[in-house]
Amino acid sequence: MTITRVLPFRPPCLLSPARLAGLSMALLKATALEVAILAGHLLLYPSGIVQERRIAAELPPPDAPRLPAESRPPVVLLHGFIDNRSVFVLLRRSLAQHGGQHVESLNYSPLTCDIRTAAELLGRHIEEICERTGHHQVDIVGHSLGGLIARYYAQRLGGDARVRTLVTLGTPHEGTRVVPLADAHPIVRQMRPGSDVIEELREPAPDCRTRFVSFWSDLDQLMAPLETACVNHPDLIAQNVRVSGIGHLALPVHPAVAAGIRQALDLPAPGTPATGAENGLTVA
Repeated sequence: MTITRVLPFRPPCLLSPARLAGLSMALLKATALEVAILAGHLLLYPSGIVQERRIAAELPPPDAPRLPAESRPPVVLLHGFIDNRSVFVLLRRSLAQHGGQHVESLNYSPLTCDIRTAAELLGRHIEEICERTGHHQVDIVGHSLGGLIARYYAQRLGGDARVRTLVTLGTPHEGTRVVPLADAHPIVRQMRPGSDVIEELREPAPDCRTRFVSFWSDLDQLMAPLETACVNHPDLIAQNVRVSGIGHLALPVHPAVAAGIRQALDLPAPGTPATGAENGLTVA
């Protein structure tokens, strides 16, 4: 079951002059914001190169009571291509302050050349987190490639037993055609439409229990076409949320998106009626 809110795209030539001027101004503002975010992220990037320090696991005695089922699962943050955990500085603070969840950021190697291998490694990390925290499941927020790695784990490697909700931000679920020259990198080739990985994700997944919430932006210049950042699979419990006026780099740092992510993580378990805003989510 896929809940999709996607507005039809109208080519610029079919837009009125006023609408075209407004679109150009929005694109200019979004680009300026992307440049400012990139500059700030470059300053923070060195701080995220090293893996986050983990608190040593303290296994409870066998007769200790388990955590209540309704307690919030840990949130795992997974960055995008050639990035690291520093991209989630603001989002992590927002989740910790408003939700009270245990939040961890994971780094995968910049030398990663295969989404499948990265997904297997993610699975081992998730098992360690569950053992250390005493939770049976986690929530994941993945930016760009990080969302694709997490989706492969949940959908293809049995990770749906561990992942309650997967939130993706600007993830090329259907493959993206931008920057053809980047095809020299094998993991970029796996993010192209029609790649083996993308085709695997199209295969039936009737028993997948993970809920997918995909945030996509109408000004994301790394998604071509834009709707590739939506989850469109008949077997998946999925919701696509359109964000207007910001680009790819802004998705993990914009306060409105952070609020939408918090709402996504507060949604009731699949199969129970949702309450509140339409489809359970709003992004202002």
